[in-house]
Amino acid sequence: MYNHKFVTSIDEVSPLDWQSLCTNNLFCSYPWLSALEQSGCVSSKTGWQPHHLLIYQDTLLVAILPGYLKSHSYGEYVFDWTWAEAYQRHGLEYYPKWLCGVPFTPVTGQRILCKKPTPSLCDYIFKTLKRCCAQACWSGAHINFLTEQLSPSNDFVRRDGVQFHWHNNHYKDFVDFLSALTSRRRKMIKKERQQALKYGLSIRWLSADEIDDTVLAQFYQCYQNTYIKRSGHQGYLNFTFFQLVLRTLPQSVRLCVAFDERQLVAASLYLSDKHTLYGRYWGALEDYQALHFELCYYQGIEYAIKHQLYKFDAGAQGEHKLTRGFEPVTTYSLHHIANPMFSEAISDFIQRERRHIAQYKEQCALVLPFKQQ
Repeated sequence: MYNHKFVTSIDEVSPLDWQSLCTNNLFCSYPWLSALEQSGCVSSKTGWQPHHLLIYQDTLLVAILPGYLKSHSYGEYVFDWTWAEAYQRHGLEYYPKWLCGVPFTPVTGQRILCKKPTPSLCDYIFKTLKRCCAQACWSGAHINFLTEQLSPSNDFVRRDGVQFHWHNNHYKDFVDFLSALTSRRRKMIKKERQQALKYGLSIRWLSADEIDDTVLAQFYQCYQNTYIKRSGHQGYLNFTFFQLVLRTLPQSVRLCVAFDERQLVAASLYLSDKHTLYGRYWGALEDYQALHFELCYYQGIEYAIKHQLYKFDAGAQGEHKLTRGFEPVTTYSLHHIANPMFSEAISDFIQRERRHIAQYKEQCALVLPFKQQ
């Protein structure tokens, strides 16, 4: 017999219990999500009120869904702004909604944290979320960037998206990777790497124990500077968050930095697990031609090859990644809309969108730079 409860802080769950269900899942791990809460990056003030769903079998905790009550749609990367606008046009409230996902982090991974997502467990979870939407007046429940091959009930619809990931085809080194590309693309990449090096910058990889407060502060300045220039507002993450992640996940954090003499002028923050390198946050104090490609893509590819990692996920979007060896992959999310009228309309939209996504993925594959597609 299953039962459930919601908790409004990760501190209400023991780290040991959380991690026992979170297998090989860096961004849903207790340290990562706790750092977001402790730093204040997620809270009711930021529109990310923690509301984690705990599932019990009798008294045994068997599943966790990291969840948040949202008062906006920022920082999700599965875009539903048009849905919210449609609600507004009809005089209805789209927020709050409940979201299972990783704040500000469009990384695919396990979302139902459990030993095994059995059909009976999943059925209970979907029915519980549907019932909670009705009782709590949430517009819907959403599960973003999940990898589980779940068969949801008819009340949840699957939405597809596309990201671009680099895969390690047993390359011996970066030169070996280049040899798999067409001559045109090899020349392009070599030229870009040469452009990035013409400034005489010193490029280094730093492990967590080499990232002191001075280096971290310089990285944070780069991060905020680039975020403001690109979007007009500060980044979602504060300095305290990065300090906490360095302290609690030191084995996973790497920083690729560019120094002009002793001054850090650009940096890209990476995380890794046993199989995947994740490029997360980039920033620079000035514009250096091709340096973004070098620190965010080519250095990452070299690192993945050197450390025999299977995959390199350099973040969401970015069609320019295709000609640099990143391949299109399908991402998945699940959505339940409580209002029957909107549920039918949104489901129809998603079905039509899915066909366009499939066509888009096929078109992306046509521009890949490899000699043999």
